[in-house]
Amino acid sequence: MDRLAVLDQAGDLTSEHVRLIAQALGVTERTVWRWVRARRTPPPPPKKRGRFRIDADLRVRLAYWRGNASALHRELLEQEKQGGAPTPSLATLHRAIRQDVSPGDRAGLREGERARRRFDVFLQRPPSHRNVAWEADHVEAPVQVEADGRLVKPWVTWFVDAAHDVILGVAVTPRTPNRESVLAALRAAVMRREPYGPAGGLPAVVRIDRGKDFLSRTVADALGALAVRVDDLPAYGAHLKGTVETINGAAERMLFAGLPRYTHRQTRVSGGPVDPDQPPLSFEAFTAEVLSWVRWWNTEHILTDLGDRSPMQSWSDDPTPIHDADETRLWMFTLDDDRRHRTITTKGVAFGRGRHYIADWMVGLVGTQVRIRYMPHHTGEIEVFDAGTGVHLGTAVLADAAPPQTRARVQQARARKARALRADLAAAERERRVRYAASTVPEPAQRLDAMTAAEAAAVLAAERDADMARWARPDLIPFGPPPASWRLPVDPNGHAHRNRNEDRR
Repeated sequence: MDRLAVLDQAGDLTSEHVRLIAQALGVTERTVWRWVRARRTPPPPPKKRGRFRIDADLRVRLAYWRGNASALHRELLEQEKQGGAPTPSLATLHRAIRQDVSPGDRAGLREGERARRRFDVFLQRPPSHRNVAWEADHVEAPVQVEADGRLVKPWVTWFVDAAHDVILGVAVTPRTPNRESVLAALRAAVMRREPYGPAGGLPAVVRIDRGKDFLSRTVADALGALAVRVDDLPAYGAHLKGTVETINGAAERMLFAGLPRYTHRQTRVSGGPVDPDQPPLSFEAFTAEVLSWVRWWNTEHILTDLGDRSPMQSWSDDPTPIHDADETRLWMFTLDDDRRHRTITTKGVAFGRGRHYIADWMVGLVGTQVRIRYMPHHTGEIEVFDAGTGVHLGTAVLADAAPPQTRARVQQARARKARALRADLAAAERERRVRYAASTVPEPAQRLDAMTAAEAAAVLAAERDADMARWARPDLIPFGPPPASWRLPVDPNGHAHRNRNEDRR
């Protein structure tokens, strides 16, 4: 019709034009001519009717009533009875809510922020490469397992490569995860030799939320020592680390839902479980199931987003270079530093409440200032370092829990040190001891180490000659020519050496 209006204004509109438009739109030519006449004399604009709108105050009242429009309508009627503004009908109020309040806001006014987020649109991160970014998280398994005679719901901690969805490191704990869980999963993610890998290495950045365990000083020190940046994401921002959150959901649907005593399983009418006496898995069996599922996910599970490849295949096809950590020093980076100077005493090293740690290498080092590094929640043994130089002295074990082999080594070390000291003292005493010869007649005591006059003169002469040689200045008085009877040394070329004084001249 815009085209026909232009032709009509220019005086070029013909019946042929109208016929073509009518055929294209499937209407009669009379209808098209009626549209043309209507465009020549447009009708007056319709009057805008005012409608009822939801303002900021009504949004607050709607939130007060948990998103219930009927309750809000009753409140408005009460206000009208008390002299307030006229109240619209309930249908008008519903229509105004639909027009002025978005579905996400309506859900948020009813249930809160989590419900509103279900209506949000999230962006996708651009394609990346391996080890550019890792994501880490804890997830509580909705499964009851048996640990030390009690039913618990274990936690799984894992590090995931954001570019290829491969699970790099995983750790399972029977209770709430802690620094140990993070460090164990981090070591498994970084190391690439058996039984870890082949995926791993050092990432450029690790994305975590504000979990107190992930942001503990231990983890910050471990990642900082590896020159890995930590991105502290806002709390409850699951969409900012979507890869690991996706794997959390996949683990529940593909793994946890098929295990015994799944807490979200079907229930009876009364709400109780269908099989309340179902035997639980042991913690060891549950851990084996998790590790087996991780291997399946990495090597066999095909993902469309990865080009119909498994995560490990996608990882292996990525040509990005891998930066490996020094595994001989990795264990030290993932130990917690006590950050205090302690002293080796006769009881060993005091660490903890009434705990002492001993080792065979401590024998002879009482009084040495040391520092302690240890695996959190593993107080059976500690690593001891020299406080001044930082040199690793060795491993010490809890004295009260030391195995018989360690106790035997400590006793052997004490005995060895005692024998060496006795030998040194005996040798010193032998040097100090004076022996006398036996006598059968009255005579002065004769020392067995006494010298004859000739022996004493020889010793003094040697000392005198050595003293003179030490003070001699051979350049002060030139040497005379050697006697003719002397036989001079011959060099390898067969020429006799000349006199030193002749060389000087």
